[in-house]
Amino acid sequence: MTDLFWLIPFPPALSALVLILFGRVLSKRWVTIQACGAVLVSFGLSLLSFGGLLGASAEGLPLIKTLFPWIRAGAFRADFAFQFDPLSAVMVLVVTGVGFLIHVYSVGYMSHDKGTTRFFSYMNLFMFAMLILVLASNMVLMFVGWEGVGLCSYLLIGFWFEKKSAAAAGKKAFIVNRIGDAGFLLGLLFLLTVVGTSDFTAISGAVQSGAIGAGLATLIAILLFVGATGKSAQIPLYIWLPDAMEGPTPVSALIHAATMVTAGVYMVARLNPLFSLSVPAGNVVAIIGAATAVFAATMALTQNDIKRVLAYSTISQLGYMFLGCGVGAYAAGIFHLATHAFFKSLLFLSAGSVIHALSGEQDMRKMGGLKKYLPRTYKPFLVGAIAISGVPFLSGFFSKDAILTSAFAQGRYILWGLGLAGAIMTAFYMFRLIFLTFHGEERLTPEAKLHLHESPKVMTVPLAILAVFSVIAGYVGLPAIFGGRADLFRRFLEPVIKPAGEGHLSLGTEGLLILASVAAAFLGIVIAYWFYLRNPRVPQTLAARFPGVYKLLTNKYFVDEAVGAVIIRPLLRGSELVYTGFDLKVIDGALNGSAAAAGFFGKVLSVFQTGFVKDYAVVFLLGVAVILGVLLF
Repeated sequence: MTDLFWLIPFPPALSALVLILFGRVLSKRWVTIQACGAVLVSFGLSLLSFGGLLGASAEGLPLIKTLFPWIRAGAFRADFAFQFDPLSAVMVLVVTGVGFLIHVYSVGYMSHDKGTTRFFSYMNLFMFAMLILVLASNMVLMFVGWEGVGLCSYLLIGFWFEKKSAAAAGKKAFIVNRIGDAGFLLGLLFLLTVVGTSDFTAISGAVQSGAIGAGLATLIAILLFVGATGKSAQIPLYIWLPDAMEGPTPVSALIHAATMVTAGVYMVARLNPLFSLSVPAGNVVAIIGAATAVFAATMALTQNDIKRVLAYSTISQLGYMFLGCGVGAYAAGIFHLATHAFFKSLLFLSAGSVIHALSGEQDMRKMGGLKKYLPRTYKPFLVGAIAISGVPFLSGFFSKDAILTSAFAQGRYILWGLGLAGAIMTAFYMFRLIFLTFHGEERLTPEAKLHLHESPKVMTVPLAILAVFSVIAGYVGLPAIFGGRADLFRRFLEPVIKPAGEGHLSLGTEGLLILASVAAAFLGIVIAYWFYLRNPRVPQTLAARFPGVYKLLTNKYFVDEAVGAVIIRPLLRGSELVYTGFDLKVIDGALNGSAAAAGFFGKVLSVFQTGFVKDYAVVFLLGVAVILGVLLF
């Protein structure tokens, strides 16, 4: 059954091709059936392959399937080949499982949109690119999937390109990711120069044999991490992700939960031997991750757009994943990636259900009291908020605690403290969202209330399924302190990710750390309850008392404005100067001048080239006369 793993990416690819070529002649029903069915087939293949992997020997891993020879240049070769091991198994299950539920939800969400065929063709092309990325057996093929998800994100974020903001958001995502990809490419080229191949098995062998020194490993790892900061929206290349909300809500769920933004975390975990070789590179990953987790959480505190709160939440949670990888707890980072896929997709799809019910309204200040109107949306939404807040005993509690415990065990107490502060803010802004949206007084506009309705079952059933997994997914990584068998999830990943470097703590210390995490979660929830239900005037009072801080947070530290002032506008002005001063005057001037000179000489010569024989005869006679005159005198 495991031998079928190489087929996993191709059903979505075939579906996208059919929709692109024949989508116009297919009914909307058949478009949705074949689009969702293709992802379901990939999910079934993933389950079969995963089942076969459970009985496979660790010595026989990874499984490699070469489809055909691809690049040959001297001694270098890169095949179009896939590999399957516990890490890629986790990723394909997340991508196809969550992706299928998002597809089903999209059937209801996009039912009235005229671009349904185009939407599903982009979505399935996105799935194909992501599956190529996580199944690739070498870095070159991974880069193909890496760029593929970048292209699809541009297409999907700017799906409603008639809106200027959507078109601009798509361009912003594309350009920022290209900046990160420049670092990725440089790291890849250095790696190819040193190792001579991009195969993951060869890279691991080169690290173990000492062919890659610690200094070179630092350079390569940091360059590759630059690519990860772009793809996974970390400081300083996070600025594209909040604007990605311009796409349809299922797109946000797919990008934020199951596909593109997790690619950077996956790449770091896949190259864990390389990153583990360099202590400075690990420190960079951990510090950037912890800083991003807190920085993004502070921006989520005061946002009023329901999807934008979740966008900054995604940036923050990705920071936790990188924090785990940076301190050597790669398994914990991937564990949080998997649990986050469930509760973050649940949160985005639930937010989409609210937006759908309110005919497109996204401002939480115009909501309130929706609990009684949207009960099938409220309950899953609440489960997702509890899970991401780290409340025992839901999935987010186990995965986030695994990261914070590992950071503490490694002696990274400042990073642990930052992670704990981020946990308090996460619980606060998530329950601020819950209370402003579903509780308290109604602040609905008359038009929104007139059309208020619960979403259809095709949208709410996926919410219920994701809510179940948001509760139970964490138990595959149950730590020993709760009676777990030494963390089954980490043991499953051991053939790919060695447990060394994650640190060990006594049960008493671990118990105290867990209590601190639980206290952080409940503290955030209690503060949100006090601010937005018991005493709703407190937020306005604080905003009036500290207007500078409030303005700073509401405007996201003016980072976009600073980037515009320092980078974008100078580039535009410089480009204008180059255009007017050099392009028009020098380049165009030279070309236009040479054309004018040719025209002038053409006019002069046209005096002698009239096309009349009599003129030529006169000139001929004059010439003879001149020659005779010279000869005579």
